[in-house]
Amino acid sequence: MSLALSDEQELLRSTAREFVAKNSPVKELRRLRDAKDPVGFSRSLWKEMAGLGWAGIVLPEELGGSELGYAELGIVLEECGRTLAATPLVSTALLAGNAVLLGGNELQKKEILPALAKGERILALALQEGAHHAPYAIATRAEATANGYRLNGKKTFVLDGHVADQLVVVARSAGISGERDGLVLLLVPKSARGLTLLRTIMVDGRNAASVKLDGVEVDKSALLGAAGRGADLLDKLLDRATIGLAAEMLGTLTEAFERTITYLKDRKQFGVPIGSFQALKHRAANMFVEVELSRSIVLEALRAIDENRPDVSQLASVAKARVSEAIHLIGNEAVQMFGGIGVTDEEEIGLFLKRARVAELTLGDAAYHRARFATLSGF
Repeated sequence: MSLALSDEQELLRSTAREFVAKNSPVKELRRLRDAKDPVGFSRSLWKEMAGLGWAGIVLPEELGGSELGYAELGIVLEECGRTLAATPLVSTALLAGNAVLLGGNELQKKEILPALAKGERILALALQEGAHHAPYAIATRAEATANGYRLNGKKTFVLDGHVADQLVVVARSAGISGERDGLVLLLVPKSARGLTLLRTIMVDGRNAASVKLDGVEVDKSALLGAAGRGADLLDKLLDRATIGLAAEMLGTLTEAFERTITYLKDRKQFGVPIGSFQALKHRAANMFVEVELSRSIVLEALRAIDENRPDVSQLASVAKARVSEAIHLIGNEAVQMFGGIGVTDEEEIGLFLKRARVAELTLGDAAYHRARFATLSGF
């Protein structure tokens, strides 16, 4: 497998890096956090990103997208990860947007996806119900009515859920929590009666929301995919979202590594750079290996989606497990090598560690994905 990007992809990387460095540096995340911004990201910046084609980068042209691939989306996500840019790319384009793209009918796609591509609509996936990622552990009920469904239940860790114009709610129309069969994915507008959204600001300064559904009623046109077979759609969109998140994490861990190397060269003790100390050289070399291993598997997984390969699910779990372990290690090592200043809020490296902690748990940690890979491999 070639690890080289095409000329067009290199141009995209250069453009994305320049844009996020200028418009969404790390200090922008700090500003949003300190100001307790009610949205948690810049809507105007999101519109600019959409204008560059990023929001709809994998959408067909007839739906307002750029009709590129996940390899290109991964490049954009990686560059956003470098500056810890707070955007709804994961919540809207990767999670809920993919639910509509993969499971929506023509009317749903035409009504939602062009607005998404323009940055005019924010979507969120309401999936998780417990402390850990467990896609089939769904207790939220979708009771069939004469006109559609009545929803009752609670959701947690809904990325950007407090500002979403629509939620894609995963509920259970049959069976019990933990079973794969019996799931449905339903579009719920933020104005729905009985829907309560409570914002949660996470340790990394990003947004999630707790969602309560108390007798929320939607009609039959809200259904995405086949009734009772929602797990088929859920699996596909989670694979794509997991790989995309791994690409963003790759950018974060790469930037943390590069900042650490710069610090090792600049910081002096006993009249010499601390990077000349053998023990720190060994640790830096281990970090470099983790960065390169992560880059290889993320690129392979992104290309697997574009090539519609049968091993996408396995590669999604391999990529997330590998990158989760790498970002955990590099986040820890970076703060330790920076020393006392590394644990202060004044120094930005600590923000990379905080993002690492949240990202590695999002959509399943390394342990979850190792177990999933073993299951997919027949063990």
